[in-house]
Order: sequence, then C-alpha cells, then structure tokens
Amino acid sequence: MASETNEALSVWTYRSLYGIVWLLSLIPFRAGQSLGRMLGNVLALVLKRRVKASLDNLRYAFGNSMSEIELIELNGRIVAHFTQMLFEAPHILRLNRANLNRYVVFENEDALRQAMEKEEGIFILTAHFGNWELMSAATALRFNVDGAVVVRPADFAPADRLLTSLRSRFGTEIIPKRRAMKKLLAAKKENKVVGILLDQNVDWYEGVFVPFMGKPACANKGLALVALRTGSPVIPAFSVRELDGRYRIIFENEVKLVRTGDKIKDTEENTALFTQIIEKYVRENPDHWFWFHKRWKTRPYCPLPEDFYHRRDTDDGAIS
Repeated sequence: MASETNEALSVWTYRSLYGIVWLLSLIPFRAGQSLGRMLGNVLALVLKRRVKASLDNLRYAFGNSMSEIELIELNGRIVAHFTQMLFEAPHILRLNRANLNRYVVFENEDALRQAMEKEEGIFILTAHFGNWELMSAATALRFNVDGAVVVRPADFAPADRLLTSLRSRFGTEIIPKRRAMKKLLAAKKENKVVGILLDQNVDWYEGVFVPFMGKPACANKGLALVALRTGSPVIPAFSVRELDGRYRIIFENEVKLVRTGDKIKDTEENTALFTQIIEKYVRENPDHWFWFHKRWKTRPYCPLPEDFYHRRDTDDGAIS
C-alpha cells in the first residue's frame, strides 16, 4: 500500500511539474528572459549560501585579476543567466522546424555535417554552459540525428522524469552517467551523435588532473578513452546568448587528438585539450557557466604512481 501511495504521489508531482513547465512555455521567449533577470536579482539576495558558493569559485578562479566589486557584479549576472534558463528551457515544448530560428542560430554547422558524413559516430564535447538543454534539443531537431546524451539522473524522481521527457522530446536517448562506457563504445557501430558534458568534478579514480582556469581540476577521462579507442570524431559545441535573446550554437572543427602511442600520456593530454576548449568559452563568457558546482572539490593531495589514475580503465566505467 505504501509503495502504491508513493508511486501515485510521484506521478502527481511529475504531472504538476510538467503543468508548470507547460505554463511557462506560454510566456513569450524574450518576456520570459526579462522575468528571469528580475527573478535572478531576487534569488541573489534570498539564496545567499548558494550564491556564496559561486562567488567563492569566482574568487578561486580569478584571484586578484578581478576586484571584489567586479566579482560580485559578475556573480549577479551568473545568477540572472540561470534564472533566465528557467523560462527558456520550457520552450523546448514549443520548438519545431518552423520556429527554430526564433530561438537559435547555427554557426559552422558544416563541421558537424562533415563529421556525420563519416558515419563513424560523433562525440559532442560540451559543458554546463549557455543553454545546453535548448542546444541539445535544437541540434537534434535541425540535423535529425540519432542522438544521445550522457546525464547524471536527478535525485528527485519526478524532476528526473520531467527532465527526461524534455531531453528525449526529439528522439534523444538518455544515457545514465554510471556504466555509460559500453554505450559510448557502441556509438561508432550505431552511428550515434553523443553529447558529453565534461566540465564537472569527478572522484580521483574516474579522472585525471588537468589545468582549468589556472587551477588543477579532476576531469573525467572517459571521453578521451572512447575517442582514442573508437576513432569517432570529437566536435566541440557551445551556445552563447545573443543580444536579440536567441542562442548562437557554435560548432568547432573536429578536434585533432594527440596520439603518441602512450595510452596514459594520450589520455591525459586529450583530457587537458578538451578542458582547454571548455575554458576558452568560460573565459569569453564567464556568466554563461555553471559556477555553483564544486568544480575543484577533488584535489591532488599527494603524489601517486604515474599510472594510478588509469588503473580503473574498464569498459564499465562512468563518464560525466
């Protein structure tokens, strides 16, 4: 009885959340962005602890290169960016081929098309930057690809179900982060386009330490491993909000992987290369990145054998 009650409550909560998202999708896109900015100003005052976390990250990353006033102002813009996303993402429900250009414009889409012509699968390198949810939906709609995205399931089941329904709206397969490696290795055979957000902290055994914003950060090594093993092209893709409110979705040319024959070195150098690409976009538009995350949580506390971080290189590993 208790399980049936919990299931009914979960379904009711999901439907309520979906209803809220549907109502938000009725608000015109630009009007929603304006409301989001206003909401951001309020939340910056109310959610002081979470806002402090992002401000601490900014201080850690930029140090003395920015004044305290500049950091606080930037932090306010970061909060405003992500509250705008709350009003933007629901428009995935309204997205179609006829109105796509109201929301996004594409730059260098030939890079993706040329990679698609190889029919070897594609790994999209991206981050929690801009509006990654809208970018994923718009890309799936525009290019009609057999797509997938690696995600960490939300802890709250109704919210996870809601996010899954939005993310899979145009046929995108949702791959849970844990034990994603086998799916990624199969991407070449299945000719899938797989999105991987490579900007979050991982435990020491899942990653390698690479420079990010001038500080050592533990980055997931999974993308480097599967790209080296399969030979599938890696295409960076990021979204930047334009002055007219639309997002410019930028595809970069295929990343030229480092291949020396030394598996450990190649994994480290390619992970560093991927992270460097992400950093470029963060530095260009720092208010677009998710600074609330504890990116530098895992630290290289002590020296370890050179191959220590690579001993868990197994097919059933995790990737974020």
